[in-house]
Formats: sequence, C-alpha cells, structure tokens
Amino acid sequence: MPINLFHIADIHIGMENYGRLDASSGLNSRVVDFLRRFSQAIDMALEREADICIFAGDAYKNQRPTPTFQREFARRVKRLADAGVPVVLLVGNHDMATVDRAASSLDIFSVLDVPGVTVADREAVHQITCRRGQLLQVATVPYPQRGRLLTHEQYQAMDMEQLDTEIAMLIGQNIADLAHEVSQNPDIPAVLVGHLAVSEAKLGSEQSVMIGRDVVIMKGTLADPTWDYVALGHIHRHQNLNPDQHPPLVYCGSIERIDFGEEHEPKGFVMVQLERGRCEWEFVPLDARPFKTIELDVRQGDNSMTSLLINDPMSMILDQLARYQVNGAIVRVIIKATPEQEPFIDDQPIRQALQNASYIASIVRDVERTERQRFGQIATEELTPRQALELYLESKSTSPERKVELLYYADKIFQEEADK
Repeated sequence: MPINLFHIADIHIGMENYGRLDASSGLNSRVVDFLRRFSQAIDMALEREADICIFAGDAYKNQRPTPTFQREFARRVKRLADAGVPVVLLVGNHDMATVDRAASSLDIFSVLDVPGVTVADREAVHQITCRRGQLLQVATVPYPQRGRLLTHEQYQAMDMEQLDTEIAMLIGQNIADLAHEVSQNPDIPAVLVGHLAVSEAKLGSEQSVMIGRDVVIMKGTLADPTWDYVALGHIHRHQNLNPDQHPPLVYCGSIERIDFGEEHEPKGFVMVQLERGRCEWEFVPLDARPFKTIELDVRQGDNSMTSLLINDPMSMILDQLARYQVNGAIVRVIIKATPEQEPFIDDQPIRQALQNASYIASIVRDVERTERQRFGQIATEELTPRQALELYLESKSTSPERKVELLYYADKIFQEEADK
C-alpha cells in the first residue's frame, strides 16, 4: 500500500513585508496570507488522504516567534495530528537557536510530548507509523550549525571557509551513516529530509531572509538510491535537482511569495506516493498572493502628441494602468519618463487607479538623464557612501543644520559597518 506523503517547508510565519493591519484578526495582513496558505495546504493534503506530513524546516520568520505566531502554527499542526497524520518537524535555520543545545522554536512540541509530532533537531533515523499503519523510515538532517563544531578545540582556529568545508564533509559522512542505518531494514521505505543548500539549486529570494551564509552540500551526497525520496527545505524555489533519476531531490519551495524576486514563481507543496524502490510525486500549487511589476513608458508618443505628453504624462500613465488587473495583488510601478515630464507625475492619481491592489509597494520614476550627475569632478559611480548622501541632501535643499545632524548619524553607521 503506497504511502501518501505531504511535503511542505518554509512557512515563515511572521513575514510582514508589504502588509498592513488586518482588522479582523489583529495581525499583519501578510502574516494572515502565510497562515491561510498553510491552512489551505493542510486542507488539500487531508483531502488527498495524506498518511504523513514531512515539514522540512523554517516555521517562523525568526528564532523568537511571538506567542501568537506559535499558537497559530500549533493549531495547524494539531489539525494534522488529530486527523491521525503524524508530523515530522525538521529544525531549519530560522527555527534554531544561535547557541548549540539551546532550545529551538519547535522544541515546545517535544517538551509537551505532543502525540504524533516528532521534532528533528539532530541527524537521526526515525521510524514512523503512518496514518494507515504503514512504516516509514525518516532520516533527518537539520540546518548545519557552526556552533556545534566551535565547541571543539580542533575547529576553533579555522577560518570560515575551512569551517564550512569541514561541516560539509561531516554532513556528508552523517548522511552516509544514515543511509547505512536505513539499509538494515530494506523492506521499509526510506525518506531523507534536509534543510540544506544543495549544489546546482537555483536560488530564489531566500537570500534576502537568510541568517548568515550557507554551507553548500554537494548534490551527489544526497543522490543515493538508498532513499526513495529526498524532501528538501530552505530554497524557496520549487525544483527537482535529480530529474528523471532515482531518488528525486525535491525542494517543495515556500508557500507564499516573500518579495518581487519571487514574482513569477509558483508556490505550493508536494504530494508523494511512496513505496520501497518507487516514488511518484506532484507539485500542488497554492493561491499565493500575486506580486505584479507594472512598467510604464511615457517618454514618446506620436509627433502630434509630443508636447502634450511632455506637459501631461499623467494621461498616458493612467491609460496604461487601466490595462492591468491588480485585484488583490502587491504592486510596484516603474515609470520611464524624461526630466521634463518628472515634475508633472503625481502619485495620488496613480494610487487611486490601483485602489483594488492589496498593497502598493512603490511608485518609482526611472528618469532618463542626458548626462551623468557629477559630484565635483567625481562621477556618481565613484562616490563614497558619505559623498552620495551629501549630494542627495543638497539636491533636496536640506538646511545646513539638518544636513550636519544627518551626516553625524550617518558617519556613526558607516563606522559601525566598517568595524564589522
């Protein structure tokens, strides 16, 4: 009897980018989006008679979720457990504490010994009884934690690159050991679940929310036929790193878009039909909030309208905006215009035209300059951050007193960055 496996990851409860207060819940509207997507995924997985849920890490935006976020995550995990679906919660980089042996944000499930929920914070093999009684071996590899090595004297003198190489080697050996362990039960299907950055993976916007730099694990380390399926988390873009070969190395991707870097990426989870030596899987898309970039160009028109367009670019802007469907989307607008047109561009009518959008992230004027602006005899590309700030303040006609104050605090920030 095949096992119906529900693979989900990178929920990131607490992300508030491009959100506002949701009056009905008291939460940020983007937090509500992520919670709704998680609920939708659970609804669909239960409809498909999931036998086990593999959560491949990153429940929250950061390592210190609010009690409200913890409650909302726990409610949804409980729905699965109450339906008889065991849940394996892998600790991701956003879940783990920065100090080894300190509690992760998921450890509360272990402390309370929640029935049907397994928290995986170490490399180990867990033998799980699925909803319909099938046995499954789940080998877990949480996000690599450098602090675990730095507690040993022989690693403390290593630089970051040496340490990363050592960690990758140790993880490779640990995965080989896990494969050997599951091979002792050759009749029981085996899944490897990791919250890892794997070589050849195409990155999404997780780079913008990552904590620190990644240790990269070679694809060949995971592509072992001992595993019937490899469930990955951490990279937000859904992809299979081992197409047309066994086992599939699948990132299910995140359930919601983080920013405009994920504008064109589908979001969802993966359902797997699993038996020993056989695996079929399907990506299941979710109704993630759409992100939409609108690029408008009002620099040129036909000859008869040239003077009108220069003096009234708003007519063309509003005409072009009317062609776009923005209902419920998070929108940014980029307007290409000439310097002569820029003073006539008014944000308020643009915002009014986009009133059906969920959120207007930005309205950017991309103004065509005939010459590079210079700071003295220095081209803008050659400016230091302080010089660039001075130039900006001058362009805004900032008062001398205000300019001195702002530069004083900016110098402190520049120095802090230089001291890192």
